[in-house]
Amino acid sequence: MSGLVTLGESMAALCSTTPGPLRQASHLQLSIAGAESNVAIGVRRLGHPAAWIGRVGADEFGSLVLERLRAEQVDVTGARTDPDAPTGLLIKEQRTPDVTRVQYYRAGSAGSRLRPDDLTDSPAAELVADAAVLHFTGITPLLSASAAAAVTRAVELATAAGVPVSLDINHRSALGSPDGLREHLRPLIPHLSYLFGGEDELLLLADTDDEHEAVRRLRGPEIVIKRGARGATVHAPLSDGAEAPLHAPAVPVRAVDPVGAGDAFVAGYLAGLLDGAARAERLRLGCLTGAFAVSVASDWSGLPTRDELHLLDAAPGTTLR
Repeated sequence: MSGLVTLGESMAALCSTTPGPLRQASHLQLSIAGAESNVAIGVRRLGHPAAWIGRVGADEFGSLVLERLRAEQVDVTGARTDPDAPTGLLIKEQRTPDVTRVQYYRAGSAGSRLRPDDLTDSPAAELVADAAVLHFTGITPLLSASAAAAVTRAVELATAAGVPVSLDINHRSALGSPDGLREHLRPLIPHLSYLFGGEDELLLLADTDDEHEAVRRLRGPEIVIKRGARGATVHAPLSDGAEAPLHAPAVPVRAVDPVGAGDAFVAGYLAGLLDGAARAERLRLGCLTGAFAVSVASDWSGLPTRDELHLLDAAPGTTLR
């Protein structure tokens, strides 16, 4: 495959279309959501092969997830349909023009029933072994013990095949405590080539309140720190010695919805990696795709194609003909 392979839970998403309490919404938009599938879509739109491994229920929401990913040309041959559990559901409420609230209904979901067997003697195992990079997030190990074991199995397969492994910390406090996150993720750090996280997530994983100390404790993989409106920073892997960190500013844009911006950044950065680009260019591309994501009220639909990357250079109010 020689592209990106992701592993995690994708869900159906119901999103209010106008600001106000959800209970008073006259319409809800039906879509899909999931950090790993968002990254897969972003990388695919930028021209590289991408695949998603996970479980969906044998229901309409499960069919929706698979159909949307296929429509985005994301390979889902490594996905399984679970006849005994429902597809997870995300509800996104635009409570005010500036405040978004998200609720998850994923307890006992098909995605939480991902297990190591799903990566044994299956298309999923072949996808991982043939990948150019394997990407997962800190969400999946907190879904269940079997999902955590599946992540470990995927990392083992990738490591054995010489495939670089990428992790976005992406902590969800509703799924588990900081101690639980550290318990699951720290043993995997020696196998990582790339580690992504927000400033607070990096401190949380390293169990410190000092960023320099966090980088020191986690140093080994390339560490990419997402700083939102202040851009992003990358620290070279330990194998590259004492290279100075690189920083890129955020791309100015009229922000509509911040949900999905972190996934979009990771997609841009990993697409740059697949391009063979240097770290500075990967940072620039990550910041650019993150800016596209926040410019629309959707986790992933605003992700750009390669020929759209120049659009944010246009002056406000520009009409392209």
